[in-house]
Amino acid sequence: MSKTTMIHARLPLDLKEDVAAILKQLGLSATEAITLFYSQVRLHKGIPFDVKIPNKTTIKAMQEADEGKTINFDSFDKMMQHLNDENE
Repeated sequence: MSKTTMIHARLPLDLKEDVAAILKQLGLSATEAITLFYSQVRLHKGIPFDVKIPNKTTIKAMQEADEGKTINFDSFDKMMQHLNDENE
């Protein structure tokens, strides 16, 4: 049997509860999720996803998505035209 160690961390209660519900749906315990994360950090030799501060455009897009403000296009050309018009 391999040796194990304990990790102690303080989290906001609502974060812990929300994540526990998601992990339950995935069939994972908090311990399994932490082990998975640590395994990925070791494999990637760093955080296994991008960690960066979003730029103004990304922040605006995130806020618009949260508010349900989305734009739908019926063709790629119309989408590209809209993007080009915004950047002029």
